[in-house]
Amino acid sequence: MAVPPASPSASRTGPVAAWPKAWWQGALLGALAGAALQLRQPVLWPWAVYAALCLLAGALAWGAARAGRPGSRGAAVAVAAALAVFALTGLRAAHQQAQALDPALEGQDIQVTGVVAAMPQPIEAGLRLRLAVESASRGGTPVRLPALIDLGWYHGLHAEEPGTAQWQRQPLLLRAGERWRMVVRLKAPHGARNPHGFDYELWLWEQGVQATGYVRAGPRDAPPRRIEATWRYPVERARQAVRDAIIGHLAPDATDAAAARRAGVVAALVTGDQRAIDRADWEVFRATGVAHLMSISGLHITLFAWLAAAVARQLWRRSRRLCLALPAPSAALVCGVLLAALYALFSGWGVPARRTVLMLATVALLRLAGRRWPWPQVWLLACAVVVVPDPWALLQPGFWLSFVAVAVLFASDSGAYGALSTGVGSRFSSILREQWVLTLALAPLGLLLFGQVSLVGLLANLAAIPWVTLVVTPLAFAGVLWAPLWQAAGWGVQMLALLLEGLAALPWALVSAPAAPLWAGVAGLAGGVLLALRWPWRVRLLGLPLLLPVLLWQAPRPAPGQFELLAADVGQGNAVLVRTAERTLLYDAGPRYSRVSDAGARVLVPLLRALGEPLDVLMLSHRDSDHTGGAAAVRALYPEALLTGSIAGDPALQRLGAAQPCLAGQRWQWDGVAFEVLHPLPADTDEAARPVRDNTLSCVLRVVAADGTAALLPGDIEAAQEQALVARAAPLAADVLLLPHHGSKTSSSEPFLDAVRPRTALVQAAYRSRFGHPAPEVLARLDGRGIAVVESARCGAARWSSAQPRQVRCERDDHPRYWAHQLPER
Repeated sequence: MAVPPASPSASRTGPVAAWPKAWWQGALLGALAGAALQLRQPVLWPWAVYAALCLLAGALAWGAARAGRPGSRGAAVAVAAALAVFALTGLRAAHQQAQALDPALEGQDIQVTGVVAAMPQPIEAGLRLRLAVESASRGGTPVRLPALIDLGWYHGLHAEEPGTAQWQRQPLLLRAGERWRMVVRLKAPHGARNPHGFDYELWLWEQGVQATGYVRAGPRDAPPRRIEATWRYPVERARQAVRDAIIGHLAPDATDAAAARRAGVVAALVTGDQRAIDRADWEVFRATGVAHLMSISGLHITLFAWLAAAVARQLWRRSRRLCLALPAPSAALVCGVLLAALYALFSGWGVPARRTVLMLATVALLRLAGRRWPWPQVWLLACAVVVVPDPWALLQPGFWLSFVAVAVLFASDSGAYGALSTGVGSRFSSILREQWVLTLALAPLGLLLFGQVSLVGLLANLAAIPWVTLVVTPLAFAGVLWAPLWQAAGWGVQMLALLLEGLAALPWALVSAPAAPLWAGVAGLAGGVLLALRWPWRVRLLGLPLLLPVLLWQAPRPAPGQFELLAADVGQGNAVLVRTAERTLLYDAGPRYSRVSDAGARVLVPLLRALGEPLDVLMLSHRDSDHTGGAAAVRALYPEALLTGSIAGDPALQRLGAAQPCLAGQRWQWDGVAFEVLHPLPADTDEAARPVRDNTLSCVLRVVAADGTAALLPGDIEAAQEQALVARAAPLAADVLLLPHHGSKTSSSEPFLDAVRPRTALVQAAYRSRFGHPAPEVLARLDGRGIAVVESARCGAARWSSAQPRQVRCERDDHPRYWAHQLPER
């Protein structure tokens, strides 16, 4: 893809060349700033405001063209670009928000006709599919739905709404491009909102999905019906066919876990289906810093572009007529970018793939135009080309990792511009230095974004990059033409897995650090880049002090004698973090979402890492899976933490290690804060008289600050246990109460609430809980006593401090965003 450098005269020709470079830089910076500012808006403005800003941007641009002073022109161009991108992003967002699901349609039976818009994803309980809606009706009356909806089609006993549990029909075979008619129940996209957590609502927003739900396939429902195959989404049909063929060839026996894991990686490399990779494999890839290789990444696409260009150049040179029409280097450049775009399209056209193709196309166009811009301008132009059509990419960690990596390579090697234009990775002789530079420079950014960095990443990537890109990936693609080569690719994956698992098992393989504030992360990134530059060591060592803020940062903790609660947003389950000046207790570990997903791995482990928590006690109130589902993931991160709770008799929980039972009368103090277990009594745990419901054995924990401010965590106790606590005059008074059993009507009895007398009641329950939590009668009791109710579905993660007992901070209120789902007030 390399082309000869343009002549100096060529780089100065054309009408655009009359613009000084500073104006181009101002316009590009203004465009990026406008997108970034719009994403900070908590609420969208009326569309007329954005339209007016567009007109103002046009007026400024016109004025800049006629301004006499160059300085005024430059400033006007930057402001005009910022206003234009800000306004256009706002208009797009306002249009998308107008397509949102009508709240009156949530939970209703709606007959939908639509086309399967992406290859369906098998899941443990059925499959997930994306439907492009063509028409919809409720009770025979047409209704308007969002253009794209995500659906689950479950089998077995399933319930998403109160009182709707029924056996569902086995999902049928669906293929992308097919038109189906089915009855669905929908709700607005609603995800967990936790500090440093994944923003599920933003992820769906960026893809244009405005409703989620499930297919009604019970015996009393009209069965889903395939109407016809259409010509739409041919690429998705091809991807699905290849993915299914790979899985069928490498893992014909679904019970062979090892074969299924190999097949998942091969399928991901060919089709970009990252969900095919097993969660255990993802953990190994992340621990060794090679996760970017196990899906269609920028490196894969750039290497593909370089190989395609090399082949095209050799073939083009064989024809004198073609070379006279277009020089071979230019033809190779065009062919490389076009074939890379086709490769990215087949891989699902994911965000990393789009970024890479746009960056390659930008550099290619500059070179075809005979322009040799300095690398900062090329980098800014590539950023703007990516951000303007997809401004929400600015909020994705992958955007910053990829663009910062390219900038680091540019800045640390004067030849990087030429290398990028011919494909990053084309100069294999320099891969060692490039990997070292990226590892050193991006480590602070990894700590800022993910709270961890792999210390074995350099070694793992040195082995994995050439093996995956030169051996496994070509074999996987060649298998499309001759299926036995997929088996060879699977063996290659297995050989690499042995190395990566060995590296990941090293005790120092992965280092975690608390999530530092933005300023510390920027300073650390600057320090890493400074160390990586080819400057004298006396200058490069100045980067070491810049690394200290991100490496030594510690999250603020309560003062001695005080404590803090953080009720995580885990959906239908309990998980409350109790923090004192130096110690930490986790009360319950949230639910299990599926065989491969739970609140521990998805919410609690990232949260604990980001806070830098030294977990001392893991208390599991009782054996229900909505309280213990994430315990294994938390236990794996903190094997030394004391395990306690009412979990005796559960074989799965016994595998977590020896557990100390929680019993009434247990007391201890941390940093001037008193902890006391109020329930169950020793007699309640008698196996011979064991109650039918595990809820009745829930650990009831009371935490009291030095000044008497208290919190009560009662698990899932019910009215009988509440009455027993009141009858024996247990010290129940508390300022904040975790509502028993998620606000079930079987708990929160009037005598119990009168004994506790809380100011605030926390409710940890899912949005549109299928159990109806919190129950209306419980909310009425709380309202009658003037008790403020804080629901996780409305609040997200809730923070409460004994130092400010009247205040509860909600993650959704602290960081409002216009794409976030907002529930109406009760």
